[in-house]
Amino acid sequence: MALARLSALALSVITLGMSAPAQAADEPPHTVVMRDGAIEIRDYAPQIAAEVEVDGSMSRAGNSGFRPLAGYIFGGNTARDGEGSSEIAMTTPVTQTRSQEIAMTSPVTQSMQTGGSWRVAFIMPTEWTMETLPVPNDPRVTLTEIPARRMAVIRFSGGPSDARFAEKADELTAYLTEHGHEMLGEPVYARYDPPWVPTPFRRNEVMIEIASD
Repeated sequence: MALARLSALALSVITLGMSAPAQAADEPPHTVVMRDGAIEIRDYAPQIAAEVEVDGSMSRAGNSGFRPLAGYIFGGNTARDGEGSSEIAMTTPVTQTRSQEIAMTSPVTQSMQTGGSWRVAFIMPTEWTMETLPVPNDPRVTLTEIPARRMAVIRFSGGPSDARFAEKADELTAYLTEHGHEMLGEPVYARYDPPWVPTPFRRNEVMIEIASD
Protein backbone atom coordinates (compact mmCIF):
# COMPACT_ATOMS: atom_id res chain seq x y z
CA MET A 1 0.00 0.00 0.00
CA ALA A 2 2.74 2.44 0.95
CA LEU A 3 4.70 1.58 -2.20
CA ALA A 4 1.65 2.13 -4.38
CA ARG A 5 1.01 5.49 -2.80
CA LEU A 6 4.63 6.50 -3.21
CA SER A 7 4.64 5.51 -6.89
CA ALA A 8 1.49 7.53 -7.56
CA LEU A 9 2.83 10.50 -5.68
CA ALA A 10 6.19 10.39 -7.42
CA LEU A 11 4.44 10.28 -10.80
CA SER A 12 2.45 13.39 -9.93
CA VAL A 13 5.61 15.15 -8.80
CA ILE A 14 7.57 14.26 -11.92
CA THR A 15 4.72 15.32 -14.18
CA LEU A 16 3.52 18.49 -12.53
CA GLY A 17 6.17 19.63 -10.06
CA MET A 18 6.91 19.27 -6.39
CA SER A 19 3.89 19.40 -4.08
CA ALA A 20 2.38 18.05 -0.87
CA PRO A 21 -0.47 15.54 -0.46
CA ALA A 22 -3.89 17.18 -0.38
CA GLN A 23 -4.90 15.65 2.94
CA ALA A 24 -1.80 16.99 4.72
CA ALA A 25 -3.18 20.37 5.76
CA ASP A 26 -1.20 20.82 8.98
CA GLU A 27 1.39 23.58 8.98
CA PRO A 28 4.29 24.04 11.41
CA PRO A 29 3.19 25.99 14.50
CA HIS A 30 3.67 29.74 14.13
CA THR A 31 2.32 33.11 15.17
CA VAL A 32 1.66 35.93 12.71
CA VAL A 33 3.13 39.09 14.24
CA MET A 34 2.61 41.45 11.27
CA ARG A 35 0.65 41.46 8.03
CA ASP A 36 1.01 43.92 5.15
CA GLY A 37 -0.93 42.77 2.10
CA ALA A 38 0.67 39.58 0.77
CA ILE A 39 3.58 39.88 3.23
CA GLU A 40 3.60 38.46 6.75
CA ILE A 41 6.15 38.22 9.52
CA ARG A 42 5.79 34.97 11.48
CA ASP A 43 7.43 33.53 14.56
CA TYR A 44 7.95 29.78 14.14
CA ALA A 45 8.42 27.31 16.97
CA PRO A 46 11.39 24.92 16.85
CA GLN A 47 11.07 22.31 14.12
CA ILE A 48 12.62 19.07 12.93
CA ALA A 49 13.19 18.73 9.19
CA ALA A 50 13.83 15.66 7.10
CA GLU A 51 16.18 16.96 4.40
CA VAL A 52 17.98 15.81 1.30
CA GLU A 53 20.54 17.70 -0.75
CA VAL A 54 20.33 17.44 -4.52
CA ASP A 55 21.90 19.14 -7.54
CA GLY A 56 20.37 20.70 -10.62
CA SER A 57 17.99 23.48 -11.55
CA MET A 58 15.38 24.48 -9.00
CA SER A 59 12.63 22.42 -10.65
CA ARG A 60 14.75 19.32 -11.23
CA ALA A 61 16.21 19.43 -7.74
CA GLY A 62 12.74 19.79 -6.24
CA ASN A 63 11.47 16.69 -8.04
CA SER A 64 14.61 14.67 -7.25
CA GLY A 65 14.58 15.66 -3.59
CA PHE A 66 10.89 14.98 -3.08
CA ARG A 67 11.08 11.26 -3.83
CA PRO A 68 13.51 10.09 -1.11
CA LEU A 69 11.72 12.27 1.45
CA ALA A 70 8.35 10.79 0.49
CA GLY A 71 9.94 7.35 0.77
CA TYR A 72 11.05 8.14 4.31
CA ILE A 73 7.65 9.25 5.61
CA PHE A 74 5.80 6.42 3.83
CA GLY A 75 7.71 3.74 5.70
CA GLY A 76 11.26 3.78 4.33
CA ASN A 77 12.63 3.95 7.83
CA THR A 78 13.58 1.86 10.86
CA ALA A 79 12.44 2.42 14.43
CA ARG A 80 15.09 3.55 16.91
CA ASP A 81 14.88 0.19 18.67
CA GLY A 82 15.40 -1.60 15.35
CA GLU A 83 11.89 -3.05 15.31
CA GLY A 84 9.63 -2.19 12.39
CA SER A 85 8.95 1.10 10.64
CA SER A 86 6.50 3.99 10.88
CA GLU A 87 4.45 6.12 8.55
CA ILE A 88 4.75 9.81 9.36
CA ALA A 89 2.05 12.37 8.66
CA MET A 90 3.20 15.10 6.32
CA THR A 91 2.90 18.80 7.00
CA THR A 92 2.89 21.59 4.47
CA PRO A 93 4.72 23.31 2.90
CA VAL A 94 7.46 21.38 1.16
CA THR A 95 10.45 23.72 1.26
CA GLN A 96 13.46 24.17 -0.97
CA THR A 97 16.56 26.25 -0.19
CA ARG A 98 19.76 26.84 -2.11
CA SER A 99 22.66 25.20 -0.25
CA GLN A 100 25.57 27.37 0.82
CA GLU A 101 29.15 26.44 1.67
CA ILE A 102 29.49 29.46 3.99
CA ALA A 103 27.07 31.29 6.23
CA MET A 104 25.00 33.92 4.44
CA THR A 105 23.90 37.27 5.83
CA SER A 106 21.82 38.29 2.85
CA PRO A 107 19.67 36.47 0.28
CA VAL A 108 21.20 34.90 -2.80
CA THR A 109 20.59 37.17 -5.78
CA GLN A 110 21.69 34.94 -8.66
CA SER A 111 19.20 33.37 -11.03
CA MET A 112 17.21 30.47 -9.58
CA GLN A 113 17.63 28.61 -12.88
CA THR A 114 21.41 28.31 -12.90
CA GLY A 115 21.66 24.98 -11.07
CA GLY A 116 23.77 24.24 -8.02
CA SER A 117 22.86 22.41 -4.83
CA TRP A 118 19.51 22.60 -3.06
CA ARG A 119 18.12 21.40 0.25
CA VAL A 120 14.60 20.01 -0.05
CA ALA A 121 12.80 19.45 3.25
CA PHE A 122 9.67 18.10 4.88
CA ILE A 123 8.90 19.47 8.36
CA MET A 124 8.06 16.70 10.82
CA PRO A 125 4.80 16.78 12.82
CA THR A 126 5.16 18.27 16.29
CA GLU A 127 4.46 14.99 18.10
CA TRP A 128 7.81 13.58 16.94
CA THR A 129 11.19 14.30 18.55
CA MET A 130 14.75 13.50 17.49
CA GLU A 131 14.62 10.63 19.99
CA THR A 132 11.41 9.11 18.62
CA LEU A 133 11.63 9.74 14.86
CA PRO A 134 12.60 6.57 12.97
CA VAL A 135 15.97 6.40 11.24
CA PRO A 136 15.84 6.95 7.44
CA ASN A 137 16.73 3.87 5.41
CA ASP A 138 17.98 6.10 2.58
CA PRO A 139 21.35 7.59 3.62
CA ARG A 140 20.62 10.72 1.60
CA VAL A 141 17.89 11.70 4.07
CA THR A 142 19.01 13.48 7.23
CA LEU A 143 17.08 14.79 10.25
CA THR A 144 17.92 18.31 11.37
CA GLU A 145 16.74 20.36 14.34
CA ILE A 146 15.75 23.93 13.44
CA PRO A 147 15.60 26.45 16.29
CA ALA A 148 12.77 28.94 16.75
CA ARG A 149 13.05 31.71 14.17
CA ARG A 150 11.30 34.74 12.70
CA MET A 151 10.43 34.50 9.02
CA ALA A 152 9.29 37.18 6.60
CA VAL A 153 6.95 35.63 4.03
CA ILE A 154 5.39 36.72 0.76
CA ARG A 155 2.46 34.69 -0.50
CA PHE A 156 1.32 34.25 -4.10
CA SER A 157 -0.73 31.87 -6.21
CA GLY A 158 -0.10 29.94 -9.40
CA GLY A 159 1.86 26.97 -10.69
CA PRO A 160 5.51 26.16 -9.99
CA SER A 161 7.80 28.59 -11.79
CA ASP A 162 11.49 29.22 -11.16
CA ALA A 163 11.16 32.74 -12.55
CA ARG A 164 8.12 33.53 -10.40
CA PHE A 165 9.85 32.36 -7.24
CA ALA A 166 12.89 34.47 -8.11
CA GLU A 167 10.67 37.48 -8.81
CA LYS A 168 8.92 37.14 -5.45
CA ALA A 169 12.24 36.67 -3.64
CA ASP A 170 13.39 39.98 -5.12
CA GLU A 171 10.12 41.64 -4.11
CA LEU A 172 10.38 40.38 -0.52
CA THR A 173 14.03 41.37 -0.30
CA ALA A 174 13.20 44.91 -1.48
CA TYR A 175 10.42 45.20 1.10
CA LEU A 176 12.65 44.04 3.95
CA THR A 177 15.42 46.40 2.92
CA GLU A 178 13.01 49.32 2.69
CA HIS A 179 11.63 48.59 6.17
CA GLY A 180 15.02 48.10 7.82
CA HIS A 181 14.84 44.37 8.56
CA GLU A 182 18.09 42.44 8.94
CA MET A 183 18.02 39.35 6.71
CA LEU A 184 19.73 36.27 8.12
CA GLY A 185 19.55 33.72 5.34
CA GLU A 186 18.78 32.87 1.75
CA PRO A 187 15.21 32.57 0.41
CA VAL A 188 13.20 29.45 1.22
CA TYR A 189 10.77 28.38 -1.50
CA ALA A 190 7.56 26.85 -0.15
CA ARG A 191 4.83 24.99 -2.02
CA TYR A 192 1.61 23.94 -0.33
CA ASP A 193 -0.74 22.27 -2.80
CA PRO A 194 -0.87 19.09 -4.87
CA PRO A 195 -0.85 19.27 -8.67
CA TRP A 196 -4.55 18.52 -8.99
CA VAL A 197 -5.45 21.82 -7.29
CA PRO A 198 -6.37 24.29 -10.08
CA THR A 199 -3.32 26.41 -10.86
CA PRO A 200 -4.84 29.81 -9.94
CA PHE A 201 -5.64 28.49 -6.44
CA ARG A 202 -2.27 26.96 -5.57
CA ARG A 203 -0.52 28.54 -2.62
CA ASN A 204 3.17 29.37 -2.85
CA GLU A 205 5.45 31.40 -0.61
CA VAL A 206 8.96 32.76 -0.42
CA MET A 207 10.35 32.98 3.13
CA ILE A 208 13.44 34.75 4.46
CA GLU A 209 14.66 34.53 8.05
CA ILE A 210 15.02 37.93 9.70
CA ALA A 211 16.36 39.18 13.01
CA SER A 212 13.85 39.55 15.84
CA ASP A 213 13.18 43.07 17.02
